[in-house]
Amino acid sequence: KIKNSHCYIMFSTNKSHNYKPVSIAEGYRDGDDDDSDQEEEEEDFVQRQIRHQQMELKKQDDGLDMLSESAVRLGTLSLGISEELGFQNKMLDEMEDDLDNATMNLNKITKKTRELIQKSGGKRNFMIILGMSCVVVLLLFLIIYT
Repeated sequence: KIKNSHCYIMFSTNKSHNYKPVSIAEGYRDGDDDDSDQEEEEEDFVQRQIRHQQMELKKQDDGLDMLSESAVRLGTLSLGISEELGFQNKMLDEMEDDLDNATMNLNKITKKTRELIQKSGGKRNFMIILGMSCVVVLLLFLIIYT
């Protein structure tokens, strides 16, 4: 089907043999209007399908652009999280070292306290001192409120 090409048809109304350009489709319309309509419908269908595919491709491109932007944002966010986790791990290591030092100091103090209690006469003298301290506190309480 060649719609845009022209051929020259001779008209016999003038003896000078003038030729006038006419498209091939116009020359065939007289006998094949149904075929021409069907060809136009087929071409319209093809054009609609092409436009539909182009719109779908544009939608997919837009979706991929959004997905790409989201991936970049997620990458940036994950780098920030990674840095923050590095700082937090460093702080936890320092805190663990401090806790180990505090535990060692507490163990030393507990050991020295036990040695002091044994040097001062053991648990028996400690209990006597504790009991007398309670009596003194009770007497002070009675003196103040009576």
